[in-house]
Parts: sequence; structure tokens; C-alpha cells
Amino acid sequence: MKPVLLSGRSNPDLAKKVAGVRGLELGNCKIESFPDGEIGVEISEDVRGGDVYLIQPTCPPVADNLLELLLMADAAKRGGAARVTGVVPYFGYARQDRRVANGEPVGGRVAADLLSTGLDRVVAVDLHKPTLEGFFSLPVEHLSATELLALALKKGLPEHPVLVAPDLGAAKLANAFADILDLPVAYIYKVRESGNTVSIRNIVGEVEGRRPVIVDDMISTAGTMTKAAQALLSRNCLPEITLVATHGLFVGEAAERIGALPVTKVVVTDSIAQEGNKHPFPLEVASLKNLIADSIARLSV
Repeated sequence: MKPVLLSGRSNPDLAKKVAGVRGLELGNCKIESFPDGEIGVEISEDVRGGDVYLIQPTCPPVADNLLELLLMADAAKRGGAARVTGVVPYFGYARQDRRVANGEPVGGRVAADLLSTGLDRVVAVDLHKPTLEGFFSLPVEHLSATELLALALKKGLPEHPVLVAPDLGAAKLANAFADILDLPVAYIYKVRESGNTVSIRNIVGEVEGRRPVIVDDMISTAGTMTKAAQALLSRNCLPEITLVATHGLFVGEAAERIGALPVTKVVVTDSIAQEGNKHPFPLEVASLKNLIADSIARLSV
């Protein structure tokens, strides 16, 4: 089957880069928002019998980008595509993977169910939790950006670094970085009090006199990173902090919070478009283009 790459509006630059690696042109797909808020999609590319890849992270505005992806999938199916794969570098609603209180939905499952009805396969990058794969009733190609980010870090590692997991959920990720970079690891025990508020209970590992490299799967409001950095500074780490995450959302007060810290560098991927964003901190972006292009090459065989 011929591969056809189409892009939604959430990250067209990444889609162009992936297409360039594969030696392809992006297919023609017109998307517009009407005055009443409805989204219109028209695929003018011939997709009949094709192996279609829709590149669309469901980043903010999450609901709009999710619906846009679903409409693209339906248009491709109705156009005669033999197989439709959603390439979702960032999967919105991933943090709603369980109910905390009665009356709450499991938003991750709802979003996964919606995608499962319109797609034949999903390609995702660093889901918030690996168990999210089980929410989908279709095959999921789960890619990891850890090696990509570790190599980006390796080029400019400070002296006396220590990898830091800002909570227990990031412990496995920090160890994966440690295996590649051969660095010591420290762990922070965090308690989340609300969607925007966390508190630090303890730090395990030696951080005094070291330069922390805090790793996580995403930076959203930077609440977790901020609390972790403050806790590390209280333990006499050196005031030169590096933040690393696959997904850089930088929403809410994230920019102000990071800008108020002694952060020397922030490293993220382009799972979420960063072009044109101005931040009060040095930002380095490692592209997922080769990782995603290689995945499409494998799946297209």
C-alpha cells in the first residue's frame, strides 16, 4: 500500500519534517474552523487503497485537536483508505487514567475509545503511563524519546550532574536516562494536593554540591518541576538546574515559574510545536522526526 501522510493543524511543522525524512510530500488536507466553532475537513488527496498516517498531537486546545483528528480519520476512511493510523506524539487526557473521586470520568479511556472507533492503529510517544496502551482496542506503537533526549543532554552535560526523578512516577524514566548517561540518580517523594499544587515529602539520593538534571515525561504548568527544584536547592544542590521532558506544554504559569528558578537549560521534543514560542529560559528542542519516520517505515512494509 502506498503511504500517505496528512497533517492536522496542531503541529504541521513536525509533519513536514517527518515527510521530508521519508522523502514524501504531505497530502492535501484542508481544515478550517467555521464561525460557530465547527471544524471542517476536506482531504483532496487520493487516499483510495492507501496506507494513511494522520500526524496530529492532541495538545491544547485538546478537545479541538482530538475532534479534528477524528474528523480526518473519518474523511480518510470514507475516501477509501485501506488503513488509517493516527500518529499522536502527545496524547491529551493521558493524565486522566484513573478516578480520584466519585463522580469523575476516566478521561483517558474516553479519548482512547473515541480514537479506537475511527483509526486502525495509533503511534504514540511517551504516554504518561504505559498502562494507557490497554485503554485502546486497537494496536498501539508506543515510541520512547528517552534515547533521543539523553543524546541531546550528553552534548552539554554540566560537571557533577545528578539525574532527578521529581516523583516516584518518573523513577523508571530517570533510571533509563541513567543507563544511557551513566549518572547517579536521586528520587523525590511528591504528594499531589490538586491539579496545580504538589508538596515534597522527601529526597532519596545525594544532591548536595551537584547540578540537578530533572527528568519527567512532560512539563505542563511546571508545578512539579518547580517544587522539585526548590526542594533540591534546600538540600544545597548547585544553583544550575536542567529540566528535561518529552512533552513541553508550558501552560498556565509554567514560563513564570521556570523563569524564576536558576534553570540553565530546558530540553524537550517537538511533540508539541515550540516554533514562535518565547520563553524566559533557554529552550532546546530535539526533533522526533526520525523516530516517527522510522516507525512509519516499519509499519508501511
